[in-house]
Amino acid sequence: MMAALAALVALAPALAEAKMGGGGSMGGRGSRTFSAPPSTRTAPGAASPFERSIAPREQPSFNPGAASRPGGTGVFGGGFGRGLMGGLVGGLLGAGLFGLLTGHGLFGGMGGFASVIGLLLQLALVVFLARLAFNWFAGRNAAAAGGRPTPNSAAFTGGPAVGGGAPTGFGGGAAAQPRSVPLKLAGEDFPAFERLLAETQAAYSREDTAGLNRLATPEMASYFEEDLARNRGKGVVNRISGVKLLQGDLSEAWREGDDEYATVAMRFSLVDVMEDRDTGKVVSGDPAQPSQSTEIWTFRRPAGSGAQGWTLSAIQQTA
Repeated sequence: MMAALAALVALAPALAEAKMGGGGSMGGRGSRTFSAPPSTRTAPGAASPFERSIAPREQPSFNPGAASRPGGTGVFGGGFGRGLMGGLVGGLLGAGLFGLLTGHGLFGGMGGFASVIGLLLQLALVVFLARLAFNWFAGRNAAAAGGRPTPNSAAFTGGPAVGGGAPTGFGGGAAAQPRSVPLKLAGEDFPAFERLLAETQAAYSREDTAGLNRLATPEMASYFEEDLARNRGKGVVNRISGVKLLQGDLSEAWREGDDEYATVAMRFSLVDVMEDRDTGKVVSGDPAQPSQSTEIWTFRRPAGSGAQGWTLSAIQQTA
């Protein structure tokens, strides 16, 4: 079990490398960066939290007494008997009392003492690894809100639940931040999102950094450039072609300050392979078989700039 958990944690990032952005969640959604976008028909599950983002995040206040009092939130919980040391000491005392009652002394000699210590250390290691794996998986999930369809355009067919008094297609899910207000999109905005889906991936496949800087925010372009440099160091190139939007819907749209944002769930097909940079030989992926992917993209534009002003601001994977 320990070997399987360790292999899963070690291989998880590598399994997603043959995908634009490495298959991770990155970028920013303005003041809503660390709020989960509402779920939609296209992406009914939770969006993965951001792994790479320059957005500042509020730090929780620290209570120095919380980890020391019973019921505290230390690494393994607080209070004697609840933490790791409490478990070890409790196990030793229990084993010693059992040995005393059965006539073998407090610990049944050094041999018995050593065996008890070894057993408890093994149990502690299993608990630690299981806890580590649980926290890793739990950290990749966020709370999601329910959704119902909202008419948009073309392949964009669904939307989030609508809160009382909110414009169609907005509200529900994550609570609005005080400094942001709902935004109503125009019909031409949705074809712009579909266009950016294809053009951004095409520029990434060509390793066109100038194009990526034009199609994405400076933050996202910097992440793409890091990934392309990593691929060059490994002697591979990520070839993406045949991008086709299959289904999409609006999660939420809002304005804050001088910027406008729209978060959209999109399910699309594409041919996504990793090739050897020198020989062109396929290292991973199937060039003859398109695959499907569902991601949540956030776009940003200067307020009032129209459909042509949108640029890619964030990509989030789905749970």
